[in-house]
Amino acid sequence: MSAIHLFAGSGGLEAGALAAGVHGAGIEWDANAVATRLAAGLATVHGDVRRYGPADFPDANLLTAGPPCQTFTVAGGGAGRTVLADVLHAVKRMGARDSVDPRLLGDERTGLVLEPLRWILEAADAGRPYRAIVLEQVQQVQQVWAAYAEVLRAEGYSVATGVLRLEQLGLPQTRRRAVLVARLDGPVALPEPSRRPYRRGIAQDAGDGRLAPWVSMGEALPDRGPFTVISNYGTGGDPKNRGRRTSGEPAFTVTGKISRFRLVDPAERELPRFTHSEAGQLQGFPADWPWSGNDIPQQIGNACPPPLAAALVQAVTTP
Repeated sequence: MSAIHLFAGSGGLEAGALAAGVHGAGIEWDANAVATRLAAGLATVHGDVRRYGPADFPDANLLTAGPPCQTFTVAGGGAGRTVLADVLHAVKRMGARDSVDPRLLGDERTGLVLEPLRWILEAADAGRPYRAIVLEQVQQVQQVWAAYAEVLRAEGYSVATGVLRLEQLGLPQTRRRAVLVARLDGPVALPEPSRRPYRRGIAQDAGDGRLAPWVSMGEALPDRGPFTVISNYGTGGDPKNRGRRTSGEPAFTVTGKISRFRLVDPAERELPRFTHSEAGQLQGFPADWPWSGNDIPQQIGNACPPPLAAALVQAVTTP
C-alpha cells in the first residue's frame, strides 16, 4: 500500500505509517515543518494541499490527513466551532456533489477540514477510490468526522470514528483525538486500548488487569530523574491554577507551548526545561528525530503522534 499524507507536518503521520509498513509522500506548506521532514528523509511536496489532488499522486491508495486544528481547539479562537453547523452542511453537500466554497466558512483554516473529503470524492469519481482512509484532529472535530462517515458509507466504505485517549495507546501524555478510519475491502474498527486510562490520584497499576499501565514521563525520559512539570496551559494565565504533574504521571497535552513548561526537582529547585528531543519523545517521536527549521515547539505540538498514526494505519491495513 502507498500513502499520500495531507497536512503532513513534521512527519508524525509518516513515522507511524512507516512503523506499520506503509510508505508514501506528504504535502506540507509550512517551511519549518518541511525542513524537519527533509532532514528526516521523508518524501515531501512543499505546497498547499488545495493546489493538488488525487491525479497528482495516482499510485496512492491510502489517504491520511490531520487538518489544522486552530479554529476548532478550545485553546484557539473558536471560529471553526462557531460555524460548525455550516461545516456539517458543507460535508453533506459535497457528498451530494454540490459545489461548496470553503471561503464562506470565514477563517480559511476552518475550510481546510473539508480538503480530505474533496480528495476522497475526486478519487472516487475518477474511478480510483482510495482503499483506505485515516483522519485525525482535536476532539472538537468529532461531529465533522461523523458527518464524513455518512458520506463515506454512501460511497461504499466501512467506517469507524470516535475519540481516543492516547495514553491508552502508549503515549506518555493525556491527549484526546477525534479519529476516523475507513476501508473499502472489509470491515474496520478503531484501535483497541492496550493500556489503562490515566486517572489523577489513581495508582498506575490500579484498574483493569487485562490492560498494561499507562506510560509516565519518567519512563519515557529515564535520564531526567524525578521532576515535576508546572504548566499554566488552560488556566487563563492565573498562577493559582497552574497544573502540576510529577514525572510519575503522563504529561499534559503537548502543544506548541511546551517550551514554557517549568520543571522543578523534588526540592522545588528549577531544572532545565524540556529539550526538543524530550518534547518530541513525549509526543511519541524517536529521541533522534532531526527537528530542524524554526519554531520547533510549535512543530512538535502540531504533530500527529506516531503511535497514533501507526495504530490507525494498522487498523485499515490489517486483513
